[in-house]
Amino acid sequence: MEDYTTNGDHINQDHPRSFDEREARKLIREEMQRNYRPKSNWFRALLLVLVGALLGGGVSTALLSTGAVSLPYMATDGAKEEGHQEVNIKLNQDSTVENVVAKKATPSIVGITTLSQGASQNPFFYGYPKYTESVGSGVIVSKDGYIVTNSHVVDNGNAEKVSVLFSNGEEAPAKILWNDPTLDLAVIKVEKEGLQPISFGKSDEVSVGDKAIAIGNPLGLDLQSTLTSGYISGLNRSITLQGGNTMDGLIQTDAAINAGNSGGALLNAKGELIGLNTAKPMAADGIGFAIPISTIRTIVDKIVKEGSYEPLYLGITGLNVEIAKQMGAGKLPVDKGVLIHEVIAGSPAGKAGLRPGDIITSIDGKPVESMNSLKTLLLNYEVGKKAKLEIYRGKDPQTIDLLFESFVPSKSQ
Repeated sequence: MEDYTTNGDHINQDHPRSFDEREARKLIREEMQRNYRPKSNWFRALLLVLVGALLGGGVSTALLSTGAVSLPYMATDGAKEEGHQEVNIKLNQDSTVENVVAKKATPSIVGITTLSQGASQNPFFYGYPKYTESVGSGVIVSKDGYIVTNSHVVDNGNAEKVSVLFSNGEEAPAKILWNDPTLDLAVIKVEKEGLQPISFGKSDEVSVGDKAIAIGNPLGLDLQSTLTSGYISGLNRSITLQGGNTMDGLIQTDAAINAGNSGGALLNAKGELIGLNTAKPMAADGIGFAIPISTIRTIVDKIVKEGSYEPLYLGITGLNVEIAKQMGAGKLPVDKGVLIHEVIAGSPAGKAGLRPGDIITSIDGKPVESMNSLKTLLLNYEVGKKAKLEIYRGKDPQTIDLLFESFVPSKSQ
């Protein structure tokens, strides 16, 4: 068994009155000196990593690009939902919020291990397959085995083997049903009945200062179902991945999140899921990011109900304006948006008259800042619905009317 130590001074609990007021003041003063951190504009220099990094392959890192936090792109209505267990949080004199949330939510949190294949870099075995194991977390969303996690936990859909470890110690193989690297979301399925699904909260009702509780598997399955507690530190945060993908609208929390927590639950004081833990800073403690449940819910409900999810396609390929500028796209009329690279013939975008070089800046008045935010906004639409796209064509702002139609291209946004 490994030895663990705690930070801070040791106080003799057998003799709680053995130190006087002067010694107590000294301890407090020393503690303040150790934990004091001068304020500075360090946030723009953060180094982020995706939580749940490959434990066998190491954690990849990347420095911030100008003005945006960067992390590596690796290979976070109140009605009773059908199939969801409603468990009320009730505190007694001897319990804490964390106690009752842990009891309610822990059975719904799982550990996920995956095995992925890549080419060996050993010159003596060049061309032979090399397997890498990764560890992450997931959240049960239905009684019959649907589980939501991060796309990077399942190697963006490329994992050859996925195994789920439940809180009671049982294991089961899982199948990847759907994933999206841009949203960093995935849904997997185990053939198992009678599971306890998580209760959904409302991320749009979350406020800074609200209680936030994270449950997952930091540093691997040996620390499965670890609970950490803190508060909501910020809302609508944006982080930019090394590969150019920007994640928008994230929840920031100071509840400790570490490697292996990816795909684990961020919960409110009622034990309801408000976010999926996805990223943390490498260079600082007390900062973690989660994908809000409002982004996840539409996809999960569709997959649980119908067994699959088919997103709406505009029929474009594009990249974030911020990244385009860094790649030498020249002077563009806006700082944020999606620069269209290609428009696929016969697609809703093609029929609406969109062209390569156009910059999408909003849909029905809601800002489009990146490919991530574009995909998130498209979750609110369905086939047959119309939308007004605000774009820039050259230096001129224009409005384009678009009709969403059933379209599955070989290339998509």
